Amino acid sequence: MSNTNLVGLIGLGQMGGRMAKRFRLAGWRVVGWDPFAPAVAAAAADGLEPEANPAAVAAVAPIVITSLPDILALQAVAFGEEGIASAGHADRLIVDTTTLTPDQARKICSELAHRRIGFLDAPVSGGTAGADMGTLGIMVGGKAELFEHARPALDVIGSKVVHCGPIGSGQVVKALNQLIVVATLGAVGEALALARAAHVDPGLAREVMLAGYAASPVLDNGGGRMISREFAPGGKAAYNLKDISALAELSASGGVRIPVFNAAAEYIKALVAAGGGDLDHAAIIDIIERRPGRAD
Repeated sequence: MSNTNLVGLIGLGQMGGRMAKRFRLAGWRVVGWDPFAPAVAAAAADGLEPEANPAAVAAVAPIVITSLPDILALQAVAFGEEGIASAGHADRLIVDTTTLTPDQARKICSELAHRRIGFLDAPVSGGTAGADMGTLGIMVGGKAELFEHARPALDVIGSKVVHCGPIGSGQVVKALNQLIVVATLGAVGEALALARAAHVDPGLAREVMLAGYAASPVLDNGGGRMISREFAPGGKAAYNLKDISALAELSASGGVRIPVFNAAAEYIKALVAAGGGDLDHAAIIDIIERRPGRAD
């Protein structure tokens, strides 16, 4: 099988495991690794070939997609004792879907370039449902020629794959996406809480709003979760803390105030502080409805 039909995946959790399955369904050979054995076993059941460590993945696959929780995990995978860079395989390409700050992406790229390893920042939007269906939005930063090299693989897992500019640009666009998501979640939560306080069925209010200009995936999916109180994570609230940090950095460097986002971000912070970091971020409805002074 040609290298164009071979991909490595590091990080086989909620997103990475689903990406691996999409590749297998598309007929690709997939090699991968995760520190959590059950995640590896689940992916192997779908046809992934497990490897012993990140270096071993890079030894087989010329393109390695990483789906990791944070910058520390990425640094370990890239530069650790058994990391990709330790394998001595130049001309590999890491396509990182982890949410970072733009500056973190630029620093990782620079360090890898010294080892002749390519790097694209390629954060995704669409959650686990998008990963299941292969309809993720993928916003990519990095060299155009590396983007074109990675494009066939990204097209397997994404329905909208866009080269946004130089390294770090993908993270900028992901942060903008999250600004809208979090701000809208806050507005949806407040609207549904107001409906309940005014003795109007929130479900009926949501139904009719979905037929109007207020309609959005956040009102549909997030609003539905708020009404049903189904908070198994599609997007963990704790992950939004990275978005809050990235947007604070962008706001400061660009001199653009973002008070609407900042107000909604307080709900996320309160939810995480209350122990709800592993819940879906739609669980902010519990924070909103328990605010001091709210109408009953």
